[in-house]
Amino acid sequence: MDAAELGRGLFRILETGDRALAADVVHGDFRNREAAVSPDACSIPGPAGVLASGAWMRSAFSDLRFAVTDVAHDGDQVWVRLRMQGRHTGPFVRFRDGALDQAVPPTGREIDFEQIHVLGLRDGKVISHEAVRDDITMLGQLGVFPPEPAGMLRMVAWRLTGRAKRAAQLVTTQAAEAAAQA
Repeated sequence: MDAAELGRGLFRILETGDRALAADVVHGDFRNREAAVSPDACSIPGPAGVLASGAWMRSAFSDLRFAVTDVAHDGDQVWVRLRMQGRHTGPFVRFRDGALDQAVPPTGREIDFEQIHVLGLRDGKVISHEAVRDDITMLGQLGVFPPEPAGMLRMVAWRLTGRAKRAAQLVTTQAAEAAAQA
């Protein structure tokens, strides 16, 4: 695969969980700089971490798509500009230091926002990932920022009733299972 195909392939893996494609695209030493807000399994090196990341995102957003709008590359780097799109049908759980940070209950709302990803290449595969994402737009589309009263009340209720913690445990398990299948 050429550099552009590798870049597109990485996001196809996130959309689909395709293990064979992950083996073809993702280097065994792959590292995701953005995994800090994800379940721990997303930090596993190699294809397993990418598959876990995809499972985590698909658990929150059905019909997840990464519509690539531009790809550029130079030597051992690829830049992918895209729009992350989908419907928020599951809890969107973010982590900090491996623990639950925030759980946004499903809203049923569509998301569509821009991201730019920088991928490092080695040995014909993707070895690193970092991103610049418009998370404020996404959080606005979910009603989290600026806070909508009804949405904030739902988030507080989820935390107080333990639903946020259970959602974090479920998402963590799903990501770990996806990584174990790599």
